[in-house]
Formats: sequence, structure tokens, C-alpha cells
Amino acid sequence: MKAILQRVTSGRVTVDNQIVGQIGAGYVILLGITHGDGMDEVKKLAEKTAHLRVFEDEAGKMNRSALDCGAEMLVISQFTLYADAKKGRRPSFTKAAPPDIAAPLVEQFVAHLKQLGVTKIATGVFGATMLVHIENDGPVTIILETDS
Repeated sequence: MKAILQRVTSGRVTVDNQIVGQIGAGYVILLGITHGDGMDEVKKLAEKTAHLRVFEDEAGKMNRSALDCGAEMLVISQFTLYADAKKGRRPSFTKAAPPDIAAPLVEQFVAHLKQLGVTKIATGVFGATMLVHIENDGPVTIILETDS
């Protein structure tokens, strides 16, 4: 499982010119699922995401977690995180889990974030063509991966 966390002042996702998810300050999370991922990876990645200290404290140091500061989260499923472009000019996506495996794990990731105490979580639409608006803060971009 792989996540790209972008610290944002705001984020939103639209499908067919309709806003389907929107947040204020927090993370936009691009989430990729690969073969072999399961609940262990979901829990590990959700816990790391919720507790990672990349939000600034009163002294301006990255010392607060998403839970510490009430960060909001926008989770976008993105199979292209598992693109393999080593050969040729067109990437292969065979490392991405199929939708019947990936979709429930994305839902479980969101559910686990809620269990950990994240109060505002928005999502995109699994499998849809989405337009993601990201207002980077910093910019701060962190890549998280599990060993699956």
C-alpha cells in the first residue's frame, strides 16, 4: 500500500463538474493498493498517517500530528501510484490491485482513520475520472509505503 500525503490549506475533488469531496486544512491523500495488501497494511498506513508529525506547532516546527491539530483529510484512490514505467513508453499498471480488491481496502482505510479520531474525511469516487484541486501548504509532500 502506498500513500502520497500532501499537507494542504484546502482540497476538493470534482466528478463531472460536481464537487464530491472537500476539506479545509489537513491532508490530501493519494492512496494506491497493490497485490497482497490487506487489513494489516490498512491499519499500519492509517495509523502512520494520523500520527505523523508534519503540522507546525506554536514555534513553527513540524511537531504536531493530524490528530493533534484536527486536520481534515481527503482520500483519493489512485491506482497509477503503482505504475511501472521501466520498459517502453507506456506504463504498466499490473502492480495495482484490481478494483474488487482495492475498493474495499480504500473504504477500510477511511474507516480506520475515523476510528483513530479523524473527524472530517472526504473521498473521491472510486474508479471515476476525477479533477483534484490541491492547495499545497509548505509545500509538504510525504510518501508512505507498507511492505506487502
